[in-house]
Amino acid sequence: MFCRMELRYFLKIATKCERAELASVCNHSVSYLYQLAGKHRRASPLLAVRIEEVSRRVAARSDGPLEAVPRESLVRHPEIFSCFTADE
Repeated sequence: MFCRMELRYFLKIATKCERAELASVCNHSVSYLYQLAGKHRRASPLLAVRIEEVSRRVAARSDGPLEAVPRESLVRHPEIFSCFTADE
């Protein structure tokens, strides 16, 4: 089993610009991402997929330890993604 980056850790180590880019591309604010990270809100499946995609792109461009945030960690029922492969 490998370590998977949670949104709260991603936001903690990302730069201000990286956090703003993630929020902007997902059409939400950075404070909304913090609500998701703190489990005060849950992302819709569509938003969870979007966060995973964008965080993967941001992580690829960063020189730091950022990784993609898995979509399963952002929704209430992660099993909804079990019928999809990682390539979709």
